[in-house]
Amino acid sequence: MILLTPVTTEKVLRMIELENKIVFIVERNASKENIRKEMEKMFKVKVEDINTQIKKNKKIAFIKLKKSTPAIDVATKLGIM
Repeated sequence: MILLTPVTTEKVLRMIELENKIVFIVERNASKENIRKEMEKMFKVKVEDINTQIKKNKKIAFIKLKKSTPAIDVATKLGIM
């Protein structure tokens, strides 16, 4: 399991609505390609781009979805929205 937990802050909720991005804390050694494969497999979505950053010894992935798959649908499945 590469995707550990979704991030649920006000800023992330704004990103879901406006930028079609969803944010997860992921395993520290996960590559962008592994994150892409797991996200597409688990939620049956198409990933456009992934940006990662390491903050406080945690790796955070900003996953931008394609227009055909709204991030708000994934957030609803996760219980964020």
